[in-house]
Amino acid sequence: MRLYEDFAVGDVYRSAIGRTVTETDNLVFTMLSLNTNELHFNEEAAKGTEWGRVLVNSTFTLALVLGLSVADTSQAGAVNLGWTEIRLPHPVFVGDTIWSETEVTSVRESQSRPTYGIVGVRTRGINQRHEVVCEFARSFLIRKAAAETDGFPGTDEAWGV
Repeated sequence: MRLYEDFAVGDVYRSAIGRTVTETDNLVFTMLSLNTNELHFNEEAAKGTEWGRVLVNSTFTLALVLGLSVADTSQAGAVNLGWTEIRLPHPVFVGDTIWSETEVTSVRESQSRPTYGIVGVRTRGINQRHEVVCEFARSFLIRKAAAETDGFPGTDEAWGV
């Protein structure tokens, strides 16, 4: 897991895994988010569009691309501060496989939290056809190494170490 000191402007991380989108993913996410746009769940309605088939819910695509980037960026307990410049240049369909690629765009110390830094990144989701399906800028608050713990409850003193 990367901490504040592990990030440098220009670093690029590619997700170690890809994820194939299933019909269940799309239907469950669409229903959980109460999205009633039939293009996400009605094949007959979707046939009448330029794509001729059901489109995967775009907010699922955003969540998936973000999730694929977490292992490389914010897994160490970072807190998201915001997303900007969200774009969806190509649609996602059931059966597409998505990977993420993230570039570090800024690194600075937090003014209000001395044991944290703020990292800015630009992330893109790319499908098996090499099309960018989602891109966004994101910033997150992340611990510095001096503030790192192993996450296990208790302290070394409790073990007499």
